[in-house]
Amino acid sequence: MSGVWSGKSLAALGRALRKGEVSSQTLFEESCAAHNQFGGALNAYRVWDEDHALAQAEAADSAFRKGQDLGPLQGIPVSAKDLFGIAHLDTFSGTPSPLPAKWSSEGPVIRALLGQGAVLTGKTHMVEFAFGGLGTNAHWPIPRNPWDTKNYRVSGGSSSGAGVSLMEGSALIALGSDTAGSVRVPASMTGTVGLKVTAGRWPLEGIVPLSPTLDTPGVLTRSVDDAALVFEVIESHCTGRIKGPAITPTGLKGLRIGLCERHFWDECPDDIAEQTRGALSELENAGAVIVDLDIPETREAYELFKQGSVVSSELMAFLHSDLPDWIEQLDPNIAFRLSSALELDSEEIGQRRLRLNEMASLAATHFTDVGILVSPTVPVTAPTLEQVRDVTAYSMANGKALRNTCIANILKLCAITLPVGLDASGIPVGLQLMARGNNEEQLLSIALGVEQALGTPRERLGRPPLGR
Repeated sequence: MSGVWSGKSLAALGRALRKGEVSSQTLFEESCAAHNQFGGALNAYRVWDEDHALAQAEAADSAFRKGQDLGPLQGIPVSAKDLFGIAHLDTFSGTPSPLPAKWSSEGPVIRALLGQGAVLTGKTHMVEFAFGGLGTNAHWPIPRNPWDTKNYRVSGGSSSGAGVSLMEGSALIALGSDTAGSVRVPASMTGTVGLKVTAGRWPLEGIVPLSPTLDTPGVLTRSVDDAALVFEVIESHCTGRIKGPAITPTGLKGLRIGLCERHFWDECPDDIAEQTRGALSELENAGAVIVDLDIPETREAYELFKQGSVVSSELMAFLHSDLPDWIEQLDPNIAFRLSSALELDSEEIGQRRLRLNEMASLAATHFTDVGILVSPTVPVTAPTLEQVRDVTAYSMANGKALRNTCIANILKLCAITLPVGLDASGIPVGLQLMARGNNEEQLLSIALGVEQALGTPRERLGRPPLGR
């Protein structure tokens, strides 16, 4: 990013806006410049909402001039995944046709941002019905990973345009959703920060469902510091919880970090493992203590994921009940995975939900001796489009991309990813931090400490070749 945005956190931009050192309209003009420069090449957005966003920026500036402070996100450009309802825009959820009007109704997460005077830049591309981790879509242009100028690589899914909107410089915050990694995978592959809160913590109203059991809204940002600020804004609006102490960095000296070698590091390529292990060595040098853990629940959780767990069944039930006319036009990659997934009756789904709760309770016990559990976020480099054109190749690559992130969803943990380096192909590598469910404040505090030790994404990675 250039100009007044360069190197500034959301908190710093908020102070500048309130002092009159910069205007929301200026920020959005820079958004437009970045989108016009890279938008055609990167395909972040299904719809770029310039006129409406400009009116929002002007309204934010007017409020500032009148002394009206609506909150920390006033005047800040935000992109939204195209499964969030926005009243004046159709919702497609990655499909070729607009969904019924009720799916444009705004839910609590969008209202939290609009109530603070945020500027919604548009709706970003996504995998159809959020059912995929690579970011491809047969119906729409596929967002391009901005870190490779020679090969057209995926940007991660299902929030495929979210991280790209941050990296091209057209948004400062990107809204996504996460059922098996759909925030963290694109954040990892694009070199941004992605936060998945515990399922059930934030409401799903106004969001097209994939799996109500595992779905959760999430956010992608340019730093952990930004993610903590956005978390506090959405949290206070959506939960009504009285704001506690500010989320501040946890010191790393003596911090016990859990390392589960089995599963998370299995099949991880050497270049990705090298980057993540190198980051852990830096944390050890800063005083953290790495503790070896065995978490047996990860193996059963992954087996359930490969079988479809409850996700496929819940998606199929939703399509049959609400959108039967959309079934015949499904993306072949989506149709293939649905057809090969287990079809479960209501009794079996109920039993699996009970088992998910049991595994989550067991997994929580492993955090008694450690503050967080760490792993590579995505144990595979972002593939090129050519590598995943065949549905079988796509399915295999998709499973690998979601291998590590899905565990946090199934075991009902909260998780965040932050970039730690570039792999042999020059694509960002993410480090995933996981904490016990509903311990987001602790997770973010630790992540802030980790970011202080390792550096922000920009400091760690530099700028992508196709972005600001």
